[in-house]
Amino acid sequence: MKKLITIMLIGTFSLSYAQSNYYNDYRRSITDVNWQNVISELVLSATQANQIYALNDRYRDYNSWNRVYVNHPDRWRNDRYVELERILGRDKYIKFKNRYYKGQNPVAVYNRNKNNDKRYKHMGKKSKVYKYKHGNGHHKK
Repeated sequence: MKKLITIMLIGTFSLSYAQSNYYNDYRRSITDVNWQNVISELVLSATQANQIYALNDRYRDYNSWNRVYVNHPDRWRNDRYVELERILGRDKYIKFKNRYYKGQNPVAVYNRNKNNDKRYKHMGKKSKVYKYKHGNGHHKK
């Protein structure tokens, strides 16, 4: 019984941890862009600007976001950028994408970062195999 409870708690914790990572990506997709600059650079109408601000304010906190994306937390990427493309129009969306995502699909950018845990990135350079293969190790004669 104790093992079952422990497994359930671990599963719940890891699911909520994964969910919060997706939510953090969602928030960064809003905060990493200076939307006032986007609006002025792309010469957007007042209606388009208001729609972008409404899109950015759609989920003000984790709970409101989680109610929508609890079963498919990675779906936010596609939903957000399809909506953004609808607001901007195809041509202005491509300009936005080229400026802020170097021409890459923003969905792919956030998907690529999903499994790229920076906490462990430095570990490869410290391993003996890495040093041997890359010539960074000190070989004693």
